[in-house]
Amino acid sequence: MARVTATATSSRRLLLLAGLALVAALALAGCGGGARPAPTAAPGAFAWLTPAAAPSGWTVAHLPSGRASFAYPPSWRSIHTDPGTFSAALMGRHGTIRGYLNATPQQGAETLANWARFRPDHNKDEGDFNVVTEASALGLNFRTGSGSCVMDHYATVRAHYREIACLVHGSRANTVVVGATLPRDWARLGPQVERAISSLAT
Repeated sequence: MARVTATATSSRRLLLLAGLALVAALALAGCGGGARPAPTAAPGAFAWLTPAAAPSGWTVAHLPSGRASFAYPPSWRSIHTDPGTFSAALMGRHGTIRGYLNATPQQGAETLANWARFRPDHNKDEGDFNVVTEASALGLNFRTGSGSCVMDHYATVRAHYREIACLVHGSRANTVVVGATLPRDWARLGPQVERAISSLAT
């Protein structure tokens, strides 16, 4: 909420402000005071995050628990993944993964507050190297909750990737959603990854 400061404290101005507050309160009550406020725009590197249902023609994937779902493009295919999770990928030549999407239930000590540190450290623990954080943000709006996101890039034994990873505290569960592409494919596939992440419901 924006903080408003006053430069004068005369009784006339205080009465005016009180009157405006009363009008606003009455208007809110008339429109249903219990309604959720409109989402605010995501900051900076995450301005692409626009929570919305799946685009026409995309496949909606559900976690085995039924507590989270996201959509992926028709050219991507589901791939083998860890129990309790779901992954989809766009494959390239020689078995290289050009694009990757995954949803996983929260499993460890990750929190919305520590996510900007936790995710890069997790990548390193998984054997990735040269992990570099590009951006991070707290309090981002998703379809059914709020989340923290990190954008980073890293190298594996076979390739380099640019990644968006978000921890989302939802109405049904806390879920990690990840999307990544080869850096050279980001201009074309990055918007698909962003759209898939924006479709998450949990």
